[in-house]
Amino acid sequence: MKTTTTLSAAVFAVSTFATGSIAQAEEVTLRAVSAFTLGTAFSREFESFVEWINENGKGVVQINLVGGPEAVPPFELGNAVQSGVVDIANNTTAYYPNLLPTGDALHLAENTIQDQRANGCYELVDRIHQEQMNVKYLAHAGDGIGYHLYLTKPVEGPDLSGLTIRTTPVYQAMFTQLGANLVRTAPGEVYSALERGAIDGYGWPSQGVLDLGWDEQTKYRVDPSFYNVDVNVLVNLDTWNGLTEAQRAKLAEGAAWMEELNNDNARIGTPRNMRRRLRRVSRRSPLARPMPRLGSPPPAMPVGPRWKRSMPILRSRCAPA
Repeated sequence: MKTTTTLSAAVFAVSTFATGSIAQAEEVTLRAVSAFTLGTAFSREFESFVEWINENGKGVVQINLVGGPEAVPPFELGNAVQSGVVDIANNTTAYYPNLLPTGDALHLAENTIQDQRANGCYELVDRIHQEQMNVKYLAHAGDGIGYHLYLTKPVEGPDLSGLTIRTTPVYQAMFTQLGANLVRTAPGEVYSALERGAIDGYGWPSQGVLDLGWDEQTKYRVDPSFYNVDVNVLVNLDTWNGLTEAQRAKLAEGAAWMEELNNDNARIGTPRNMRRRLRRVSRRSPLARPMPRLGSPPPAMPVGPRWKRSMPILRSRCAPA
């Protein structure tokens, strides 16, 4: 965190002499990193937030977006914001389950972040982030976006036996139940793994496949979607507590503005809209054709002991009224 001090002098004349008065205002610049490649689906809203803050927070607070995974590897970003190596992180609980095991519950939320702010869920999740991870849970994106299974070969039903699937902690338990062999890699390594045939598929949300070019190596998207995406703006708690009220208020205002961008997510991720986008990009993409749907939905997410005790209260706060 860098603080820039701007001095302005006003000279007032009284009778035959003048006195000088200096008004001092502090502007703080925060360092930020995104877990996702800049310009892609799950970084764009955060980049818009940064732009909004830098435009509307002049003289109060600014954000220096250092970069994406090339700056800090995705699975290390949680540690970086926890320790203060970076001040702000655009991250998902899927990348920091070792620091916040209860974060898995966010993938089961069925309402919007606006609903969660109104019913007390947001305050609960924020408190858990502060107590367990030393970060302020500032904002949330991803409402209305589900996960899908993407494959290079067809399947006849809910059985992934013999297939090697790229996974993250979000759907690791589910894919294990379906019999898959699991591989965990950073997003930047998925394209080459598909190209080499090292994996037969991957779990990923309904958005972002085109940005990463994975559609070139993918033939099938399995419907329906499952769980819900969470992409969170986290602020190191020591940094947050060191800000002035005006600086915290400006960041909160920008967070509320960013969260309104969630409204179009459900529409963007529908199969019809995805096929339209694919046809505009490349008619050769296998995913541009109608997508297969398995006969039965994926099994419910197994609840592990690491966050079972937190489920009742999280579910009561984060479920629709």
